[in-house]
Amino acid sequence: MSRDGGFETGLKLWSVNSGAWRREALRLYELRVYDYLEIYAVPGTSDTIPLWRELRIPVVIHAAHFKHGFNLALAERASDNLRIYDEMRRFADELEARHIIFHGGTFGHIEETAHQLAGLGEGRALIENKPAITRNDGRILECRGSTPEEIRVVMQEVGCGFCLDIPHALCAANYHGIPQEKMLRDFSTFRPAMYHLADMMDVSQLIDDHTLLGRGALDFSRFIPSILPPGAMVTIETNRSRQDSLAEFEAELQVVASLFSSAVAQGESHQPHKTQHG
Repeated sequence: MSRDGGFETGLKLWSVNSGAWRREALRLYELRVYDYLEIYAVPGTSDTIPLWRELRIPVVIHAAHFKHGFNLALAERASDNLRIYDEMRRFADELEARHIIFHGGTFGHIEETAHQLAGLGEGRALIENKPAITRNDGRILECRGSTPEEIRVVMQEVGCGFCLDIPHALCAANYHGIPQEKMLRDFSTFRPAMYHLADMMDVSQLIDDHTLLGRGALDFSRFIPSILPPGAMVTIETNRSRQDSLAEFEAELQVVASLFSSAVAQGESHQPHKTQHG
């Protein structure tokens, strides 16, 4: 349940952020300015679990991805994926996480992603959509899960839920030559359990850049209020310039508040559509 009657807003941190940002996260949570933490669980950092547990903040876990050796799209990574998942599961179990978010992987095949994710038997799993391509160490990588068709393959085999990353969907729409609004509408038919939100420096870009909300070029009022239903879980997933403060996150929450106001106004003016997201 959201604290302000609007969105249920989440702060994204990594498990290694156990210093100033962790202390700031607790301070802001006690001020009731956000609702949950989304923690990217870096492999090999399970020793930080007690630090996060003592905060007593509701948690969602984001599983490691290809940059940390976890790639569900590649059959040859299956044994390593199981080893890394075991630590992700420990994070989720000990922090009583509601969800574990997974990426579809890079290169490989979406059918392999579905097969390996199903094999984990993880009832808290959400599959997240991705841009069609990403960049890593100067290389361009193909991402699995950039289209509704690929996400459907995973959801049907695994029986999992869905996390709609809005900038990822916009970048994928640009790459595939699909209108952005159509891509978002098609993904929304999966009734997302969660959403990721960030700005973009260029609305036509192909690779997401996690720009701070309000610092980029996205016109949120153009389509996002119709995508985010009131009460939705929305993680703000942006890059921050300060290592000692979450003041930028506090400012972003004002952008989210304005989005909720727009969503409510739109819902009141289009009453027959209020229940389309469940």
